[in-house]
Amino acid sequence: MARSSTRPTSRDVAQAAGVSQAAVSLVLGDKWRGRVAEATAERVRQAARELGYRPNLAARNLRLGRTRTVLLVVPALTTEFFAGVYTGAARVAAEHGFGVVLYPSPEGIGPAKNPFASAQAALDGVIASSMAADALTAIRGDRLPLVMLDSDPEGSPGAATVNLDIADGIRQVAGHLLGLGHRRFLHLAADVASWTFEVRARELAARAGAVPGTSVRTVRSPLSFEDARAATEAALGTPGPRPTALVCDDDKLAAGAYKALRRLGLRVPDDISVTGLDDLALATAIDPELTTVRLDAELFGERGMHALLAVLEGRTPQGGDIPVELVVRGSTAPPGAS
Repeated sequence: MARSSTRPTSRDVAQAAGVSQAAVSLVLGDKWRGRVAEATAERVRQAARELGYRPNLAARNLRLGRTRTVLLVVPALTTEFFAGVYTGAARVAAEHGFGVVLYPSPEGIGPAKNPFASAQAALDGVIASSMAADALTAIRGDRLPLVMLDSDPEGSPGAATVNLDIADGIRQVAGHLLGLGHRRFLHLAADVASWTFEVRARELAARAGAVPGTSVRTVRSPLSFEDARAATEAALGTPGPRPTALVCDDDKLAAGAYKALRRLGLRVPDDISVTGLDDLALATAIDPELTTVRLDAELFGERGMHALLAVLEGRTPQGGDIPVELVVRGSTAPPGAS
């Protein structure tokens, strides 16, 4: 199909696809489901691609009263995980003619200054991590269509929630360590008031409690290498039997724990096994490589954006938690004789 020397219009697309302009508007506005046949929708998209047609988003947004802009609120970008969430959300947003503004809540969590004179006028909706939920009050994001990530479905302020199956990830970690014979656990917990970390603690206690003779001791640490090192050193310096397995709430805490273990002259996994959660790049940069739970951050972001689009269109978002996977590496082994 030859391209016109002038900018193609929706009428050109309609003629090329053999449909009405109204059908073109429905398909390219992603409102065709239940109103236009799937084969027809694909024919319209194909015609638009071949003609090089690009809708006039400014005019369409003015008619719809929308900015086609979404705010993604996350903790401070201290790991690549939330960069992956943004990548996934932005990919889906672009496919539907939306843009995503990334807003890291200062210092990870807590109230933040409103970056907009009027969030309601500047945004169509918000996707927010529960770790940065307090920032929503400052930007009045809770008054907009809202999708929460990593949030308690029963108490979420959002119109929808999207979760990774963190509970199953901890069950996989606990099952792996219990299967190796570990019975004395130290839980290095993130010192963050967030539902996702409450799930980790609850599931670990439940799995360990189901096996007679198993104990779990918990110490808390902010999400930094040095804080994790200090918390691990202090915990292992107390009297009593040494734990044989150290379960960390995320990979950053595990890396900090590695530093403490080296200072104490303990070997991983000969003297103590260590696990993380996230499967960040550093999981394979430390030695031995870390046994951890792989979370698909980009899929997480994609699902969050799809959920918000559904909310905006009055549809029911896809349900079900996103599966996670235990990746076993060199940091875990059966407990030694110590």
